[in-house]
Amino acid sequence: MQGGGWGLSPALCSAALLPLGVLLNALFALTQVEAAIDEEQYSVKVIKKNYIYGNIKHQVNIYVKVYTNSPFLVCMDLALSQKEVIDPNYLWIGPNGKTLKAYREPDYTYQISVRFTTKECRLAANGQFFEELKKILNDLISDLTCHVIEPSYKCHVIKIPKHGLLDELFVTFQVNPFAPGWEAVCQQISYDCEDVTNRRVQEARDLIEEFFRKQTYVLKHEFRNVPAIHYIDHSFEVTRIDSCRPGFGKNDDTHNDCASCCVVCDPGTYSPNNEVRCQICTSIRIKHYGAKSC
Repeated sequence: MQGGGWGLSPALCSAALLPLGVLLNALFALTQVEAAIDEEQYSVKVIKKNYIYGNIKHQVNIYVKVYTNSPFLVCMDLALSQKEVIDPNYLWIGPNGKTLKAYREPDYTYQISVRFTTKECRLAANGQFFEELKKILNDLISDLTCHVIEPSYKCHVIKIPKHGLLDELFVTFQVNPFAPGWEAVCQQISYDCEDVTNRRVQEARDLIEEFFRKQTYVLKHEFRNVPAIHYIDHSFEVTRIDSCRPGFGKNDDTHNDCASCCVVCDPGTYSPNNEVRCQICTSIRIKHYGAKSC
């Protein structure tokens, strides 16, 4: 969640932790201790998970993942939290309840490309090989309710120094976590399923990478004669593609503290599908967060 448009309200905090808030200015009347230590000096181990530290110089943006517990706002900045402080007093600038934000993790899909040598581009066996490869890969990851989507291949003639001209197949496809049956798996989970689907597709990616990595070993040790079509060692390349659920989107400028998050669309914007960014709605005025239509 992100807070904004807050009004001043003095409060006394008797504990080290308070429920969710957005921005605080810590005023230590008795100790007059200044936060001189740069927060970046602290290792990640010092910062407790799900704890948000304030900052006396600027607003602190807070993002809360849906279907998870809200974080705790610590009554001081990180530097002062590591010191002994006597009788601290706090001045809080609290939420007005109108500008709270939520986010989700993006859904992962992996774009994979590999290359194979072939005898020639006009070889009829190229298409047959491609169909068989798709079947093998889908069988490999089916238990994870993942599947191969948007598969394609092209054959190119490559000029390689000291090797002349070689015909190669350039194969590309995506590994997607939403194969038939994924909804049934998610219904068995009491919390949001995106973490599970992302973990499954990562496992599927690893299985496919291991499959191609073993091809070189198999060619060297199990074949006396190298097949006409075979995998080119080290040609495996993978890129992660993120998508956001409807009503959510990324914005590196507005949410640079949570740049990889799919944050709920602001009023005036919407996201009807799995695109990465929220779109501006010009036909009507959207007053609520998370709009899926315009």
